[in-house]
Amino acid sequence: MRNSFVTTACAVLLALSCFGLYGQDKSDKQDQTRPLPPIPEGFDVKRDGIARGNLEMVEYDSKTVGIKRKAQVYTPPGYSNDKKYPVLYLLHGIGGDEREWTRGGVANVILDNLYADKKAVPMIVVLPNGRAAKDLTPRDPIPKQSPAFATFEKDLLNDLIPFIEKQYSVKTDRESRALAGLSMGGGQSLNFGLNNLETFAWVGGFSSAPNTKRPADLIKDHEEAARKLRLLYVSCGDKDGLFRISQGVHAMLEEKKVPHVYRVISGGGHDFRVWKSDLYYFASMIFRDPQQEKALENKSDRAQPEKKDSDTAAIDEGKPASTNVGNAAYPRVHADLRVTFRLQAPDANKVQVFTNYGLGTGGPWDMKRGENGVWTLTSPPIVPGFHYYALIVDGVRVNDPGSDTFFGTGRPTSGIEIPEKGVDFYHPKDVPHGEVRSRWYKSTVTGQLRHIRVYTPPDYDSDPKKRYPVLYLQHGGGEDETGWSRQGHMNFILDNLIAEGKAKPMIVVMEKGYANRTGTSPQPNQSGGRPAKFDFSAFGDVVIKDLIPMIDATYRTIPHREQRAIAGLSMGAGQALQIGLRNLDTFSAIGAFSGGAGKIDLKSAYNGVFANPEEFDKKVKLLYLHSGTFGLDAGIHKSCEALYNALRQSGIKNVVFRDAKGLAHEWQTWRYALYDFAPRLFQQEMMP
Repeated sequence: MRNSFVTTACAVLLALSCFGLYGQDKSDKQDQTRPLPPIPEGFDVKRDGIARGNLEMVEYDSKTVGIKRKAQVYTPPGYSNDKKYPVLYLLHGIGGDEREWTRGGVANVILDNLYADKKAVPMIVVLPNGRAAKDLTPRDPIPKQSPAFATFEKDLLNDLIPFIEKQYSVKTDRESRALAGLSMGGGQSLNFGLNNLETFAWVGGFSSAPNTKRPADLIKDHEEAARKLRLLYVSCGDKDGLFRISQGVHAMLEEKKVPHVYRVISGGGHDFRVWKSDLYYFASMIFRDPQQEKALENKSDRAQPEKKDSDTAAIDEGKPASTNVGNAAYPRVHADLRVTFRLQAPDANKVQVFTNYGLGTGGPWDMKRGENGVWTLTSPPIVPGFHYYALIVDGVRVNDPGSDTFFGTGRPTSGIEIPEKGVDFYHPKDVPHGEVRSRWYKSTVTGQLRHIRVYTPPDYDSDPKKRYPVLYLQHGGGEDETGWSRQGHMNFILDNLIAEGKAKPMIVVMEKGYANRTGTSPQPNQSGGRPAKFDFSAFGDVVIKDLIPMIDATYRTIPHREQRAIAGLSMGAGQALQIGLRNLDTFSAIGAFSGGAGKIDLKSAYNGVFANPEEFDKKVKLLYLHSGTFGLDAGIHKSCEALYNALRQSGIKNVVFRDAKGLAHEWQTWRYALYDFAPRLFQQEMMP
């Protein structure tokens, strides 16, 4: 029965792979369930000037299989027989072997970098072949391999672990052993690890494949598991065809109250981009000494002013979000970035928090009814930044009366700001401030009055003779001309940069990026707020024929192409590229944040603007590409990087590619983009 279930599960996995079904999750949930510190750039790149561990291939006698079997063993930098080390057993996937983690996952490089940064406890890592049988390779039919994956449990416990503990200087207690793996190895890790808690205290399943047990059968005694496990880590990309497996495990663990880390990689597929990040996080969490860390915590506490009981209570209760209306007490943001939502609805039967606008995954989250019909929910930790959300009251989606609303989903929608610790570049500070002004003007292209927001820098009114360069800055789909100042805080970003001398004082113009030519009827909006049939060229004509002439006639601009830039986010990124690259007599700098960089032909795209690299660099002082790395931005990041590499290889120099590691298609990403982009503008030489 056991091997039959393995055979069926492996066949399902193979079918998913062969038919390309990975990544077809129809959910629009984009955020990690549990926010973790962003992974540093280059975490998986081999560095110079650091100590490196040693990687060797070993053979051990397997009584289980009846042959000598191979495994790779990584020993950390400075490995010594005078010291005892904990051990991580790291398993490969269904199509791999003992070399998969070091070939595709550069596990040794990741570990070397973690040790160099003092972010991981030095450990030995054993990379075995999880296919416990004679004469089997990854190319054999899956049904033939399946029993071997189940048999590996016995080989691991009875043959491999004793060999490692005899040959290497290792600790032999259960709290010094960890088991983790990817895909099929992730399934094995959950099955074997949770079934052998006397052997393993740390267990990790990365994109776990269906394996020898169903979620309900993984743990015999849930209270024992909760007591013995030092860490249970379950992770998967939400675009992975096996995402449902991790969801099922998570649901079971939640129901049975088994503590665990559940990480959803927004936009993540079934690949090493996901698994390398899992190894980074898992390796940095395991084998920590709680007594030592508690001593360090106590030492840190002693160095701080003594806290009063009232201070502690205030921290526990959280603080009203900065986006609350007036003196509204809820939502409240806690120190660990959880949020408590509250709504008084005595006649409601069911109230939920709708999360799919970007607040988090696993929603909608059910609120609990309390006394006097007050419904409450404390969420999981939420990724820092600005997020849209809504409440669902008896099936009807409504805005939260405690939160301000922002035009961002094709309609005014509740929003909440989750503070990012140590980050304040978009906060109002005690510096000179510019103004965000409201203006209407008549468009000859649309035949209608149009509304814009215009940022003027701090000294605009005090020096009436001074003229300024202009940045035209566009919002994304479903948003409008208020987005960059309300959700993005672009005025505070510019105020702070200008005060620090990092950016030139400039005028910033923000238009609504939708337009219909005179005589045409507007199309009904899609759910995202964009018209069903959208004419980019109409808005382009509005910018070139109406907006720029009006701005130059009304404000003290420097009306030359060298002092004019255009940029935008998402839909606005596509508009910036279309309008900017097709009108190089008007613009000299172009920025695309999270969008607009699909696969293109460098000879013909944008009227052939890239065909002559030398001519391009003469006209375009800066082409700036930026994206996050998760969710929708994972694919955008890949296409932006490909475009950047293609342009550089063609000989174009004035192109820059930057990213916001760990962030998705969200305002925090675009705030970082503007913060990096604005200082590059209107310098004497706008070179990368």
